[in-house]
Amino acid sequence: MEIRNVLVYGRDFLFHPGSVRVEGGTIRSVTLAERQGGSGINESKPAHEIKKDRNHANYEIIDGEGAYLIPGLIDLHFHGAVGADVCDASEEALAAIAEYELSVGVTSLCPATMTLPVSDLNHILANIAAYAKKQKKESDPFSRRGESAENPTCAEERHRPQASYVGVNMEGPFISRAKKGAQDGSKIIPFSMEVLEGFLSASEGLVRFVGIAPEENRDQLDFIREVKNRVAVSLAHTNADYDTAKRAFDLGASHAVHLYNAMPAYSHRAPGVVGAVCDSPWVGAELISDGVHIHPSVVRATFRMMGEERMILISDSMRATGMPDGTYTLGGLEVVKEGKYARLASDGALAGSVSNLADCMRTAVGEMGLPLETAVRAATFNPAREMGLADQIGSIGPGMRADLLLMDRDLRLKAVYKDGVRC
Repeated sequence: MEIRNVLVYGRDFLFHPGSVRVEGGTIRSVTLAERQGGSGINESKPAHEIKKDRNHANYEIIDGEGAYLIPGLIDLHFHGAVGADVCDASEEALAAIAEYELSVGVTSLCPATMTLPVSDLNHILANIAAYAKKQKKESDPFSRRGESAENPTCAEERHRPQASYVGVNMEGPFISRAKKGAQDGSKIIPFSMEVLEGFLSASEGLVRFVGIAPEENRDQLDFIREVKNRVAVSLAHTNADYDTAKRAFDLGASHAVHLYNAMPAYSHRAPGVVGAVCDSPWVGAELISDGVHIHPSVVRATFRMMGEERMILISDSMRATGMPDGTYTLGGLEVVKEGKYARLASDGALAGSVSNLADCMRTAVGEMGLPLETAVRAATFNPAREMGLADQIGSIGPGMRADLLLMDRDLRLKAVYKDGVRC
């Protein structure tokens, strides 16, 4: 398959007129038109092999009609959608979420867990791990190289197309009661190496991030040194001051969960976690760009202050996403959805978002004033790199998984390709 006449989002994080060839679920070559003052880019296999493929009866040429071609979106922090939550710990919930997310252009998923009893979390992690293994066996192009390069439909590949589960973001239970937000404070526990080992084992290595509130006890800081090479440590739902947060980052913590939310406010005299992130250039930071959680001016300022290479757009969506207004649950707590807002019924606190990542990216561009190139990077390459998966997903280049989106100039979705198959 070859997608022509598109504006390809290149590995330089800019758009270029060009074409992309896909074979067996992976990108085989990318050809970008010559740029002003420079040479064209042509990453491909030998010309005689390309000619042979184009003569194949099943070779398909798609005219993109000048649309944007970008990598599939990667949501590094969300909880659920369409009435389901990953913490439901059922295959049906994971399937419903994955089908919905792919339909809106999110091709890779790293769901976040809530603060729940340890036994429940172990069950949830085992469920996600089992489902991810099932998905990989059925559809991962990296496990079926050498198969026919024909172009099946999603219906031929599997019953329904789905986004892939590629990680887990553990938002609790080692967090602060003072900044619990929509988490259940009664289920928060002190850090335990034994408990963490159980999480890592249950997930079969799928946990990408484990969140802590470093101010809670000394063990939280000591453990960073022990586990930083096994799992990324993030600061999540924390009341840490600047010095404590900076100490955690200096010891090896490398990620900040939904910056500005569930942490001390940024102040010129007490910069808190935000200031510590700013002074720690190796730290990646999530931003909820749903137009509710953070003012557009703050989003723009944060990208300028910290650099676009560190910022990660997330949805933090909960089960009411894609559903009508009404009452739902999040981590066992009652949540009321009204329009773009999801609030705890008990105290009105924000309880995640009801926007998917594709809509969050559109909001970042259309309402917050981020350049499209910057927003795409923050929703594709940056989360892939943060999870250690940038060699497989998050960019368009030879050997990468063919998870691709065609979007028109108004960022309306025209087509989704998952593992090289149009869905």
